[in-house]
Amino acid sequence: MKTAFYLCFSLFSIAWPQNPLERLESSPRHHEWVSVDQESKTQAFLVYPEVSEKTPVVLLIHENRGLNDWARSMADQIAEMGYIALAPDFLSGTAPDGGGTAAFENSDAARTAIYQLDPTSIRSILENTVNYAKKIPAANGKVVVIGFCWGGSQSFQFATQSTDIETAIVCYGTGPKEAEAYKNIQVPVYGFYGGNDNRVNATIAMSKIAMEQNKQPFETVIYEGAGHGFFRAGEAEDASSANKKARAAGIQRLQEILAKL
Repeated sequence: MKTAFYLCFSLFSIAWPQNPLERLESSPRHHEWVSVDQESKTQAFLVYPEVSEKTPVVLLIHENRGLNDWARSMADQIAEMGYIALAPDFLSGTAPDGGGTAAFENSDAARTAIYQLDPTSIRSILENTVNYAKKIPAANGKVVVIGFCWGGSQSFQFATQSTDIETAIVCYGTGPKEAEAYKNIQVPVYGFYGGNDNRVNATIAMSKIAMEQNKQPFETVIYEGAGHGFFRAGEAEDASSANKKARAAGIQRLQEILAKL
């Protein structure tokens, strides 16, 4: 397991810090909402990079409070790196009025709804989103999955279920609890963890052993002093120094991982 404390900033001109909604409104990139599955009517936020060639799709799995402005702004940041970003709203159709994340009264209500989702439904949404991603004319057929918090755990879990992705990126999410599940993983897994997040970090050792037994790469970095959710918290105006530095280093590492595609 690697431990790092980076001082470097993004290799690209990703604006920081910036209010998520302001980023979305000022972004020069093309944004749109799409339906990735007609049956369940799952909506997803799609962002195209400004590039001249076909590019991989990065499937973004949001935190436990749904596809909010921050999750959409993170999708825009990934597109700024040069990749198509596709972020499904796992709460599509679950709000009291049949809407998605934005239709809930507040983020706490959205969080409650997240933990009522059926694992089978989560897998179905991910599979349908991957299928949609592979058919995007501007895409090159490669799909990477990245998740944050709750989404990080879902990214790890999906790696045990899918053979259609290139890699899984786990941002402060826990791995599967059953060692047997790791035997199905056929892609590298990259972990991003905050040093002050032992609720999650206490599970890393078990995942590492299971991945080693499965002979699949599991590259982890723990950012010293950072807390849970540092990719989001590190953007805040009152962000701690450790969260700011972890976020900057995490962005650079993410770019390096995606560049390998």
